[in-house]
Amino acid sequence: MNNLTRKQRKMLCRILLAAALLIAVKLLPLLFPVPWWMAVPLFLLPYLIIGWDVLWRAVRNILNGQVFDENFLMALATVGAFATGEFAEAVFVMLFYQTGELFQDYAVGKSRQSIAALMDIRPDTANLEREDGTLEEVDPEDVEVGSVVVVRPGERVPLDGEVLEGASALDTAALTGESVPRDVAVGDPVISGCVNQSGLLRVRVTKPCEESTVSKILDLVENAGEKKAASENFITRFARYYTPCVVLAALALFLIPTIALALIPPSAQPAFLAGTDWTGWLHRALIFLVISCPCALVISVPLSFFGGIGGASKCGILVKGSNYLELLSRAETVVFDKTGTLTQGSFTVTALHPAPGVTEDALLEAAALAESWSSHPISVSLRKAWGKEIDPSRVTEVEEIAGHGVTAKVDGKAVSAGNRRLMEQEGVQWEDCQLPGTIVHVTVEGKYAGHILISDLPKPEAKTLVEGLKAAGVKKTVMLTGDAEAAAKAVAQDLGLDEYHAQLLPADKVERVESLLAKKSPGAALAFVGDGINDAPVLTRADVGIAMGALGSDAAIEAADVVLMDDNPAKIATAMRISRKTLRIVKQNIWFALGVKGAVLLLGAFGVATMWEAVFADVGVAFLAILNAMRCLRVDEFKK
Repeated sequence: MNNLTRKQRKMLCRILLAAALLIAVKLLPLLFPVPWWMAVPLFLLPYLIIGWDVLWRAVRNILNGQVFDENFLMALATVGAFATGEFAEAVFVMLFYQTGELFQDYAVGKSRQSIAALMDIRPDTANLEREDGTLEEVDPEDVEVGSVVVVRPGERVPLDGEVLEGASALDTAALTGESVPRDVAVGDPVISGCVNQSGLLRVRVTKPCEESTVSKILDLVENAGEKKAASENFITRFARYYTPCVVLAALALFLIPTIALALIPPSAQPAFLAGTDWTGWLHRALIFLVISCPCALVISVPLSFFGGIGGASKCGILVKGSNYLELLSRAETVVFDKTGTLTQGSFTVTALHPAPGVTEDALLEAAALAESWSSHPISVSLRKAWGKEIDPSRVTEVEEIAGHGVTAKVDGKAVSAGNRRLMEQEGVQWEDCQLPGTIVHVTVEGKYAGHILISDLPKPEAKTLVEGLKAAGVKKTVMLTGDAEAAAKAVAQDLGLDEYHAQLLPADKVERVESLLAKKSPGAALAFVGDGINDAPVLTRADVGIAMGALGSDAAIEAADVVLMDDNPAKIATAMRISRKTLRIVKQNIWFALGVKGAVLLLGAFGVATMWEAVFADVGVAFLAILNAMRCLRVDEFKK
């Protein structure tokens, strides 16, 4: 009872009261005879207690032009049962129907909990630090960018920001599904929704509340249900035509034999009419109506997708709609970006090859200063290797050329740092390097100064990912990268990828994806996995765009259809297994519901099925289909 909502508790009380009254009325004839005129109000009392809202909704929907729904079917069937003297059956059908509705409502609520639990990651208050050092509890929406908030141990980080003071471990499980805490110290970014486990943190806010990670995630999840899968759209269209058709069929099942009984003499009547009357055919028609109620499909199919999305969210995988969950289950080709997706994205300078007359220090200094304004991982690795504080006044006229590199004025001298395309653009003769890795060529005043070799190792989980995708039925794995041929080849061979394409510009990646889309099998889907920033055009063009390492990345959340809330590539295979399990359950429910209903409809038409079989074909099938749908929420097997 404690797990039920107030509305559900009221319905349970109505069910119990109506059931008790029905039993009492059924036992009453054992004490003394009950005439029919007294039986009607006695049975009508529990019937109205349990079914008044169904009758009201049926009437209201008819007045609004929405005739054919489950309320209309149940109202017509039970009122008809009363008209034919089947009082107990009418009450029982309504009682069983409302019991099924209660269970459905409870099941939907349970499936929502895994997603609604995300609402708990948004803190209600923030400890705002005033100019005099005092703290004031305020609404996170009232905190401005640049303000300082204090996060005590055990509290959630209210807004995205940067640590000004303190060190701690943050529990990111609500966002990433991972139990391992993340250590932060002064200068590290923190995102809203994480739990501060140990030390006191002073955080400078970098984003307003509406643009924080938590707000974007919650908005994404709340709108996920608006994007329906093809199976859901099929069921919606199916129910729209199915219900009026069965109502007409039930009407025909009653009228045609009744008219035939009136017009054909008893001696000439066919065998199926012999010994029947109009009340028997009306009863068959009512049974037909009860059986035909499409609750099992209308409830269980969306519930399966909702459960799949909720189960994925438990693993730190956010799916923007059930249509993407369905497409993911059909993915036969998975295309990857390299840097930060399959590789660690933390580049390390492994070799310096200066030109004659240039020292290694001079080469590295020129490259580090030229790249000082860029946030690209390669630029970060160059600055880290230089290891000295950079004076921004030494660098002017910085221009970052997408897919090429950077040009700048360093101490008044023109410096270029980038790939071979940048060298060719400037007409500079460059030297190749046979070592695997990313090569950064450097020129000073138009003269070649040498090149720097930077290596980016594959993530430990990447090889497991590729093996997992193959096991899940993915036929082709492809890597697209702007990196050098040697570096791309080394990673592709190490991970066992089927195909790779190197030295690509963003536009080239789109062309490659277009080519792969043209070659895919009918009905199959192509998924692209990238970081959601440089790869936004490709993420958008693919059937399913998956953003890797999206923790705190606005571009990833905006561009991708599926967002992984950490940088663990193994979760791509997890998302695929969840999607395929969900689609498998959806198909089971569709075939089970249609099969049982079809069989019992035929039995009902021939007078073999009773109202009890009709109730099972409606509420019983819905009950079993919903139980099956709730299996989508079970994802413990995928967390291993």
